[in-house]
Amino acid sequence: MIQTQLEDLIRQALKKAQKKGDLPKFPLPPITVTRPRREGQGDYSTALPLQIVRDVNNALKANQAGSLSPLQIGDILIRRLPPVDFLERAELAKPGFINLYLSPVWLARQAGEIAKQGAAYFKLNLGKGKSVQVEFVSANPTGPLHFGGARNAAIGDALARLLEHSGYVVQREYYVNDRGTQMTTFAMTLWRRYQQLFGLDVSIPEDGYPGAYMINYAEKIKEAYGDSLLSLPDEEIPAKFRELGLKIVLEELKEDLAMMDVHFDEWFSEQSLYDDGTFAKVFAILRDQGDLYEKDGAVWFRASKYLKSDRDEVFVRSNGEPGYFASDMAYHYHKFIIRGFDWVIDVWAVDHQNQAKRLPGALQAFGIEPERLTIVLYDLVTLKRGGKEIKISKRSGEIITMREVLEEVGADAARYFLLSHSNEARIDFDIDLAVAQNSENPVYYIQYAHARASSILRKAAQAGFIPQNANLDLLTCPEEQALLRKMLQLPEVIANAVERLAPHHLPHYALDLAKTFTSFYGHCRVLSELPDQKDLTEARLMLVLAAKITLAYTLGLMGMSAPEKM
Repeated sequence: MIQTQLEDLIRQALKKAQKKGDLPKFPLPPITVTRPRREGQGDYSTALPLQIVRDVNNALKANQAGSLSPLQIGDILIRRLPPVDFLERAELAKPGFINLYLSPVWLARQAGEIAKQGAAYFKLNLGKGKSVQVEFVSANPTGPLHFGGARNAAIGDALARLLEHSGYVVQREYYVNDRGTQMTTFAMTLWRRYQQLFGLDVSIPEDGYPGAYMINYAEKIKEAYGDSLLSLPDEEIPAKFRELGLKIVLEELKEDLAMMDVHFDEWFSEQSLYDDGTFAKVFAILRDQGDLYEKDGAVWFRASKYLKSDRDEVFVRSNGEPGYFASDMAYHYHKFIIRGFDWVIDVWAVDHQNQAKRLPGALQAFGIEPERLTIVLYDLVTLKRGGKEIKISKRSGEIITMREVLEEVGADAARYFLLSHSNEARIDFDIDLAVAQNSENPVYYIQYAHARASSILRKAAQAGFIPQNANLDLLTCPEEQALLRKMLQLPEVIANAVERLAPHHLPHYALDLAKTFTSFYGHCRVLSELPDQKDLTEARLMLVLAAKITLAYTLGLMGMSAPEKM
């Protein structure tokens, strides 16, 4: 990443200046190089002279050696910069900035490096093999996935992709909430719907699931088992219909998520925490540590011992059922202690924000540092058509499912728009825009840029032009250099998205890249029929190939396709 290379260059200059006596000795500070906000201030800039002026002058004062201004410090650092091929020059700017200008020749030659290395050119090693689990979607398995869950899927999968391409070993997990009262209610609702299919006059439980999808589930069971389940003993009904219903829902969930190209390494059962003794072990640990106590017939966890709060959490309810916080603690004990993940990322809806604040700290009860658990919160999605909010499904008159929207707008459009806002911002998802086949739709615009690059390369191959061994030093016009600079930003975008766990930086970059490519294409003729333009044509074809690779890689990080034709 050129940004870190420049930071290292500045660090070398500072060390050399200290070694040669140009600057006094003092501990080296963190060195940051950023992109300037205004044009004409270099490709990158550092404010290091302003940041170290106090340290410099304190050290000089101790040696009774006068003082230096930020501009003087900057001048010393510039003179001590090692010569490198990627830096054309460094300039001093008031009140103490160093503006850094990349070499146009070096920039041009990066088109060849991208073409040669492909996606590997952009990969980072931020994780250095660190294991991270991303747990996302994890909707209750009591019905079809609401479209709001698609945002969870888009965020979680994009984060997993970013982390994988940044040197982390990633596991994707879906946590199946397959125990407790809700599953019993689900099972009994399904049982009643199954009975109704045989003409029995029964009603679903008062707190049951009234959706028509429960009838569909019951019909699948009838098709598989006929009326044979009507004779089940009463005590076997909840477990049997829980088992059958769960299987149906999970199969549909996997099909729906596959439509978005979202797949999981593990579908982890909440019930397994109780079957394999994990919860009992966690309970014993907390009890022996004195972290549990009884009150009002329930068992409470001393959360106040680990959190800046005087509020404790119900661990086991008065009816003997573990509380939500207890299951979450047992689940995360399993993640960290039993399975040994270095880092865990949970993607939760924003209505879980209070629990998200408390769970990481509570894990200290097991010796787990809070920073090893990161909970990414996301806000709601509002569907709109014709400027008006859509509240219910046209198909069923009930909830709008993820499948229904994906069938209409496609997975690429869904992913892009669901990723295009910061996680905690609400989204107005405009269906009309998502399906539009014109430049107003950013999804169409970006994918069309990739298809155009592919078309140029196909036509070039037919004309006998193959982008290899080109004289890339010819790529000097502003639009060519702008495209090169934009492509080189991608590793920084990835690093920023990983650091902040904010995948919304990707769609914005992708659109900027597509616009920059379109500007290049509009200003610079690629395929020329003039024989004296052969060298320039080959150089520009190499640039087109590099842009195609960069566009495809960016789309892939978002889980979107890169079409060859449109």
